[in-house]
Amino acid sequence: MTLVKRNSDNLFPSLFDNFFSRDWMDWNNSNYSNTNTTLPAVNVREDDHEFTIEVAAPGMKKDDFNINLDNNQLTISSEIKSESEGKEGNYSRKEFSYQSFSRSFRLPVNLIDGDKISAKYDEGILCIRLPKKEEAKPKPSRIISIK
Repeated sequence: MTLVKRNSDNLFPSLFDNFFSRDWMDWNNSNYSNTNTTLPAVNVREDDHEFTIEVAAPGMKKDDFNINLDNNQLTISSEIKSESEGKEGNYSRKEFSYQSFSRSFRLPVNLIDGDKISAKYDEGILCIRLPKKEEAKPKPSRIISIK
């Protein structure tokens, strides 16, 4: 639950006041999964030709990721398990770790060409390119003659 301070003298709250009172600004809601593991940061950009999603995931390999498109929903997920065991004299040690995340994005209907989506992992950044369909790209202005 979010508590919001209201000023009765101001009938029109400012955008600034509303901006910081939203739940999406809460670190716990946006950066942790249901298992309390940190979700990777994501940048989404759009230009006239495509959307680009960049996922910050340093220390991973491209084989660690799964990318799935199903009914205009793009899901990026990863699961990494590791174990190590050591024995020295009377001491024994066994360590394990498990990391996973899943992020989903609802894509605009009839805007993305799903057959041309591509992904590349380089220097800790997973970059997914989502090309727009030709009919969705902005058309240059033209002069229409009057007959």
